[in-house]
This record gives sequence, C-alpha cells and structure tokens, in this order.
Amino acid sequence: MADSEDVDPTPVPRPEELETFFHLVEVRRDGETIRYVGESLVPERALLDRVAPAFYEAGYEIDIRQVEGGHVLLARPIGTRPDGIPWTNLGLLIATILTTLFVGAYGWYYVPLSTIRSSPLAVLQAWPFTAAVLGVLLTHELGHYAAGRYYDVNVSLPYVIPFVFPFGTLGAIIRMKGRIPSRRVLFDIGAAGPIAGLLATVVVTAIGLSLDPITVPEYVLQRSGEVIVFNDPPLLSWIADAIGRPTGYEDPTKAVHPVVIGGWVGMFFTLLNLLPVGQLDGGHMTRAMLGERQETVAALVPGALFSIAAYLYLVLDYGINESVGLWAFWGLFATAIAFSGPATPLDESELGWPRLLVGIVTFLVGATCFMLVPVQIVAA
Repeated sequence: MADSEDVDPTPVPRPEELETFFHLVEVRRDGETIRYVGESLVPERALLDRVAPAFYEAGYEIDIRQVEGGHVLLARPIGTRPDGIPWTNLGLLIATILTTLFVGAYGWYYVPLSTIRSSPLAVLQAWPFTAAVLGVLLTHELGHYAAGRYYDVNVSLPYVIPFVFPFGTLGAIIRMKGRIPSRRVLFDIGAAGPIAGLLATVVVTAIGLSLDPITVPEYVLQRSGEVIVFNDPPLLSWIADAIGRPTGYEDPTKAVHPVVIGGWVGMFFTLLNLLPVGQLDGGHMTRAMLGERQETVAALVPGALFSIAAYLYLVLDYGINESVGLWAFWGLFATAIAFSGPATPLDESELGWPRLLVGIVTFLVGATCFMLVPVQIVAA
C-alpha cells in the first residue's frame, strides 16, 4: 500500500475501517476532494456503510466510483458545493416558465393559437397560472433545499422539468448527494418539502378560488372531442367551503380561475411524493420513522396502487383514461423505485415523539389530497 508522490502534505483522514475493508493503492488530492484509489474488499454499499461514519466524524462525506481495475473512494468536506452559476437549473427553469405560459394561455385562458402565433407575448396573460404552478412546486423543493443546507447536507438546487399539456411541467426534483448523518436529519429534509408545499398549496388554492371566474369562449363550447376533467380532492373542497367559494359553475360559459389549477397540482404532487417508497419524500420519512421496517411498508405500496386500478376497472367499470392507467403506471413506477430504497442514514438512533407526531400529521394531511379518480378524459 503506497501513497502517490503528489499527495498534499495536509493530513488526510485514513480511518481504521478504510484499511480493513478497502485495499488502498494510492491517495490523491483534487482540490478539496480526496481520492482513495484501490479495490473494495466488500460490496460497494457495505463499504459505504462501514466507512462513512468514520469519515463523517472527520468532517467528510464519501461516495464510491467503480473504475477499470478497482474502485475510487471520493471524500469531500461536508457541505461542499460547486461554485458558479447553476446553468442547468436555470435553463430548465426558463424552459418551464415558457412551457407553463404557453399551456396556461392556450389551455386555461383560452387564448387562440392563431393569436399566440401572431403575437407571442399574448402568453403573458397566463402569468398567474405559471406563478401558481411553479410557486407550489418550487416551494416544495426549496423546503428540502433549505433543510439540507441547514444540516450541511449536499443538496442541489431544484431541477424543474418542462413538459406540455396539461400543466406545462412534470414537476421538480432536487438531488441529494452523500450520506445522511442521522434518521433525524433524514426526516427533517424529507418532511420539509411536503410541509412547505402544502402550506403554499393552501394559500394558492384560497387565492385562486377568491378570484373571479374566467369566461369560456363560444368556440370552445361548440368544439367536439375529448376534455380532461380534474376532480376535487377533499382538501380543495374544504378550502372552498371555508371561504365560501365554489369549485365549479353550472354555467358552461364560466370556469374557475386557472390559479386554482396550481393548487390542484400542489395537492396531487404532494400526494404522490408522500408514497412511502424509494427516494420519494414518503420513503425518506417512513425510513426515518420506522427504520429498516420501512422496507415492509414499501413492499405493500405497488400492490395497493395496482389494487386501486383493478377496483376502478373491474368493479366501477372505469376505463384506462379514467385514472385506471394513472394508478397502474404509478404501481409500475413504485415497483421500480422500491428496489433502490430510501437514503440510508449513518446514525440509526430513533426519532423522538415530536417528529413522529409531525410525520403522522403530514401523512394524514397528505391523505386529504387523495382522489380515487383524480383525472378523467371524457367526451365533450
């Protein structure tokens, strides 16, 4: 076992666990990153489980890469983040602003496509829709980001995903790098997103319901084909009842303000994120609350989602476009992500009752966003 000749003279961490489970060939420095080159003597995940606590105590978070002929263990100071402008995040955000403006203008404000072609700035009419949708999504992800920064966990800024109809986006994600120090930190980071997102969702929904309805043009009413119907989750109905506003109108020429759709998006995305499986927020929270018993809960999630799809199709005689396909897709998705599991904390100390109570309440509030049939595509 020999060190590279160009090793920085500053002492580098070399815990006993590293010597035991990793055949070390050389050590290299690349700025603040220390590279331990060699070969793992145990499976990669087992190596990380064994050496990560010692590196964390020394002030480093670690990751492992497989290279030709062996492995490289990367150690970076806790909380180290790349410098410079996050061009990828910024580019995706700009793209999503454009897609939500277009979808909002054409699909929710009924601006004719010919008008948008002749005057592209006409899409700016939909800025309240864009603000509502991106507001709830970014508040959710920035909740994770703020909690991660508080605990010096290496988390990325949000990546917003542009798309087309019906919302102009597929949502937003953040990347969490390195190991999580404890179950307490894992819970706080995992719960911060849904809690922040739900608060933003309630505010956006109340604002949207308070706004005057928009007028549906005559040419839209005369158009034949299929339309997408978004059904009301209990939470949306309760907010409407609390402020004395309707969630719909019998008059076909009136439609609720598109800002309400931002609230609907926040509720539905929160519900999906709280599924207790894989790298979803619910998976992280359940892992923190239950420890390794989370795997038992996660194993039940795909079956539950497939059961909902089967109930709608076989018992209620709903079609694929009436949320049967939606729940079936999420059953497949949950099956795929269940194998990766949630983040594994270094410290397995149990949570105290205050955090357990917060977790239970968060899941219960999230359950008020559930709809058996969230979306239906029906004939106009």
